[in-house]
Amino acid sequence: MEEKRKIKIGIFGIGRGSIFINFRNDPINFEIVALCDKDEPRMLQIKQRYGLDDSTKTYTDFDEFIKNPEIEAVLLHNYFHEHAPFAIKALKAGKHVMSDCAAIGTLGEGVQLCEAVEQTGKVYMFGENHGFQKAGLEFKRLYDEGEIGEIMYAEGEYNHPTTGKAPTSYRLSDGPFHWRAWLPSTYYCTHAMGPLMYVTGRKPVSVNARSICLEDFNAHTRDVGLISFRDCRCSANLITMDNGAVFRVFGTGCPGHSNSYRYHGTHGAMEMVHGPGYFGPGEIRVWHEPHHCKPGVPCERKYYPEWPAYNAQAQRWIAHHQGGDFWMAYFFAEAIRSGAPVPYDVYDGCAMSAVGICGWKSALQGGNEVHVPDYRDKADREKVKDDFEMPVLDENGKIKDGYTWIKNTIRDVTLEGQIEEAKRCYEFNKGYYVSNVRN
Repeated sequence: MEEKRKIKIGIFGIGRGSIFINFRNDPINFEIVALCDKDEPRMLQIKQRYGLDDSTKTYTDFDEFIKNPEIEAVLLHNYFHEHAPFAIKALKAGKHVMSDCAAIGTLGEGVQLCEAVEQTGKVYMFGENHGFQKAGLEFKRLYDEGEIGEIMYAEGEYNHPTTGKAPTSYRLSDGPFHWRAWLPSTYYCTHAMGPLMYVTGRKPVSVNARSICLEDFNAHTRDVGLISFRDCRCSANLITMDNGAVFRVFGTGCPGHSNSYRYHGTHGAMEMVHGPGYFGPGEIRVWHEPHHCKPGVPCERKYYPEWPAYNAQAQRWIAHHQGGDFWMAYFFAEAIRSGAPVPYDVYDGCAMSAVGICGWKSALQGGNEVHVPDYRDKADREKVKDDFEMPVLDENGKIKDGYTWIKNTIRDVTLEGQIEEAKRCYEFNKGYYVSNVRN
């Protein structure tokens, strides 16, 4: 079989982004020509660790990085809330873009991002990976074949608290204004919402959200060396979809790591089987009411799905989001090489991320229904083009130019008060953050 053409890649953000240095062989065939990160010593260490030679250039300035004429495509793995401005710069520099989550930090950024993709014609893929686990790919196959009919109700659960020892190769927070400390409970929703959209093809229309905010959550976490001024730790959200279905999304900071998906359609249902471990045992269950059972097929069955292709390659990277990172990189590379459609385009990425943003607006209103903009509709875009409400400050604790602050708790607080609380909490938490770094 002929080897696939190499895609010349520049990686921005080498903490999370270093994973993608692994995909230099068939069938992905990335060629890493440039790295960019503000932490130059760590970047050089990563370059050496992965055996990259002098042909891979390194940068600490993104604007200089995207001037590199060798870069064909940029992988964005910088901070959660900052992807859109860098994606727009890369697109306008003539680069294809795969953006980590979230696609946007504000509704207004979504308008700007969609316009940049439309104007440049470059490939943009939103890099949501949880739909590409074995179960997610199998659910997609089953749904497309009509196994459960049209979706009526679905559940996505991505619960990933920081209230336990979970070593990483980088510090979870590097200062009092790190985005993890300031992010509202609804924002990190794409790992729960993405697979539901990928499998069913449905789009969000509105959201009702409630943020879960105990009277004193810190009283339950202080013993492990971790407190927070953002006391609303997780949320439950109901999203109405474009066909009338309702999706329930839950996460992300309630103790008890869990990740699962469930689908109910007009002709049956399917789900990930719950069990030990973050992702469960890997088994799925498919079941039907008696009048929907097919001749010769059990009305209920459970089994362990297999990869649809590239079994050895995908299985090798099972530790990276259950193989999801492998498939995310593969789909992006194929879109560039062959023009194949990406699983999540810019409109999907913006809508999926907007569920979290609009969900927070709903939570602040006590759970009232809030419209999720359809970024394919220019009239809908017009309504939110000036919405730059952002809960996260810059590294100096300032509101970024052109943005306004939206509070990150349902309690009555002031920005000045939150800044002081952020500093106090960071000093208390320093030992926790350092002890969680894997050597």
